[in-house]
Amino acid sequence: MTGVVEIFVGLLLAVAVLALLARRLNIPYPILFVIGGLLLGLIPELPKVRLDPELVFLFLLPPLLFPAALFTSWRDFRLNLRPISLLGIGLVLFTTVAVALLAHYFMGLPLAAGFVLGAIISPPDAIAATQIADRLRIPRRIVTILEGESLVNDATALVAYRFAVAAVLSGTFSLAHAGGQFAIVGIGGTLIGLAVGLLAEQFHKRVEDAPIEITVSLLTPFVAYLSAERLGVSGVLAVVTAGLYLGGRMPEILSFQTRLRGGPVWEMVEFLLTGFVFILIGLQLPEVLRGLSRNAISNQRLVWYALVVTVAVILIRILWVFPATYLPRLIFKKLCRRDPHPPWQHVTIVAWTGMRGVVSLAAALALPPTMRDGKPFPGRDLILFLTFIVILVTLVVQGLSLPLLIRRLGVKDDGSMEKEEREARLKANQAALARLNEIAEREPAKADALQRVRIEYEDHIRQVEGAEPESAGTPLRLFSSEYERLSHTALQMERRTIIKLRNQDVINDEVLRRIQRDIDLAEARLRHHQ
Repeated sequence: MTGVVEIFVGLLLAVAVLALLARRLNIPYPILFVIGGLLLGLIPELPKVRLDPELVFLFLLPPLLFPAALFTSWRDFRLNLRPISLLGIGLVLFTTVAVALLAHYFMGLPLAAGFVLGAIISPPDAIAATQIADRLRIPRRIVTILEGESLVNDATALVAYRFAVAAVLSGTFSLAHAGGQFAIVGIGGTLIGLAVGLLAEQFHKRVEDAPIEITVSLLTPFVAYLSAERLGVSGVLAVVTAGLYLGGRMPEILSFQTRLRGGPVWEMVEFLLTGFVFILIGLQLPEVLRGLSRNAISNQRLVWYALVVTVAVILIRILWVFPATYLPRLIFKKLCRRDPHPPWQHVTIVAWTGMRGVVSLAAALALPPTMRDGKPFPGRDLILFLTFIVILVTLVVQGLSLPLLIRRLGVKDDGSMEKEEREARLKANQAALARLNEIAEREPAKADALQRVRIEYEDHIRQVEGAEPESAGTPLRLFSSEYERLSHTALQMERRTIIKLRNQDVINDEVLRRIQRDIDLAEARLRHHQ
């Protein structure tokens, strides 16, 4: 027990130190976490840490995927469903097949084992994509496509992985049967996730207690994952579906206290788990090397295999992304009119952002060591080694070069988010002011309190419109009950207005959350003075 505690404390310390160093060097956290874990794993005196794949799939993957889905804009996800599907489903399957053929004809792996390798290294990592994209000032649509892809591709790859492993163990494979099962597993996982999301929504509607609601939100991804896996369908897709559904409903069903308290909780959970996962990936190198020591393949051939597979994975993505972007628009003119050709610079960024991560390594570690007849699983040690190298190279090389590539291509944020936010704030304040004017006409006795609130909103409108705010003297620190009630009414009107704008697809969920946080803080300030 003492050893486990020491390892846990050591990991916490490593997360803090490496995160601080990453901030100082302006490097995305996952990259430095992996490099730090790799260096720590080479220290012989440190205790060896084995990454249990069941631990990753059950305790780490759901709480990491869930907030990524929860804070995804459903409007933007829906509008970009075609490119997300082409990447998250089409590219994953294409990569799986291409790597399988390469592994079979170039490295001599059995074809079924090649499909296992292809399924393992085909999905870019959701955590790495989100962490790196959030730090870069790039057009919102690119971020949406990358984050949406990373949510869908894990489910696609793990379902393909399941069938590939079964084919190796049984020695038989039926494409028709696998295709039917693929659809069942995917649809089943989606339905389970939707059911869990609906149940969670009903709970949050009926309970207004921030600690309890936050606890339930932490449990939700585990309930979705376990329920789906017990029924033999995709747990990953269930978690993503539940997160996407609740992400669209949370602004309407949660109290401001729960939103203000829950956000930092999820932010902290995501930060710590991201640190643990990527440091543990780096720490797996000694285990991978020990497995290869039993292999008869020479070091030179291993390096050659790793180079070929890594370059192939990167090139396959590039060769897929450009035709998948432009060919549909050339064939279907209606699509081109509705969604014109994106700049090639934007497509290049999407093609280059293919970092692999925790799902790939967990899937590789989960491979059974032996077949049903007791023989070793074909190529298991080689698959583990190649997976680790692909993760390391794509994270470090692509992750570190991405900011430089963005600068060289001259790609900048298009400012669409800021424009949406400004227009939404203006409409929300105007709606609140109109509501106050209605109250003034109906209840003239409250003129003093109304005037104070009205001046505040007029000042807000002037600031949003770009005018210089008028000096209102020293701000009051004590509020009358009428002022508080009227301010609360105006804030509620602001909240209803921005939710209506989101529901009408005028703004996306990210803009909604930004404005809603300010409204929540204003409401919390009023409650504090009651």
